Amino acid sequence: MFDPVTLKLNVVPLIESALREDISSEDVSTNAVMPHPQAGKVDLICKEDGIICGLQVFEKTFQILDESAEVRFYVEDGDTVKKGQLMAEVYGDIRALLCGERTALNYLQRMSGIATYTHSVAALLEGSKTKLLDTRKTTPNNRIFEKYSVTIGGGNNHRYNLSDGVLLKDNHIGAAGGVKEAIAMAKEYAPFVRKIEVEVETLDMVREAVEAGADIIMLDNMSHEEMEEAMEIIAGKAEVEVSGNVTRENIARLVDLGVDYISSGALTHSAPILDISLKNLHAV
Repeated sequence: MFDPVTLKLNVVPLIESALREDISSEDVSTNAVMPHPQAGKVDLICKEDGIICGLQVFEKTFQILDESAEVRFYVEDGDTVKKGQLMAEVYGDIRALLCGERTALNYLQRMSGIATYTHSVAALLEGSKTKLLDTRKTTPNNRIFEKYSVTIGGGNNHRYNLSDGVLLKDNHIGAAGGVKEAIAMAKEYAPFVRKIEVEVETLDMVREAVEAGADIIMLDNMSHEEMEEAMEIIAGKAEVEVSGNVTRENIARLVDLGVDYISSGALTHSAPILDISLKNLHAV
């Protein structure tokens, strides 16, 4: 759940922006059939099995439109839900329920889909020391929701944004003139409290990163044999992350490496939504 400060400063403005995208001047359909205030109720129904996530965002969407709106939840974020399950009842002005329905469901379906997919991937790492990480491959203006969903699904967050940590990728290394040069420049510039991570693609780059004193070495798109050799070169001198087209279908092959982290952009950019509906709207 988002804390009150984060909710007010970072979450609510994004929900309001999404509502403005959907309602540029008025909801013509709703105003046509519901010209006056009318208290109502609608059921939140799960249409497929998965992990539910985003209930606080779902609720806040309606409360922005109707301060008196109330959601009676029968589940919590992180719960396993089943097809046909009644997850909540939403009460409020029918006009607000109709206007906010799609935006609220878009958030809930997307966030639950990410949590569900992440949960299935994290299960493949159970029993190992390896932590599953997300990336910055998120939908613009939805990162806060998508990264939260990863944690609810059992994954962990990599850096939140470019201000959150030093990660020297191939183009940074190219701009600096080499691995050693990039790490030296980062150590000189970055505060001492920040770890320095460097992305490497060859075993020679691994050796350079170790010699230059990188804190974390990311093995990017290497073969299994190369990664095994890289682990021998690193020999505990740095933490190790594996990345590069990691999905639910292929992550199991990486477990035996014993790396500290595996990052997967697929957690956020390729997770399908979880099918959820609002049904049985009626006046009360």
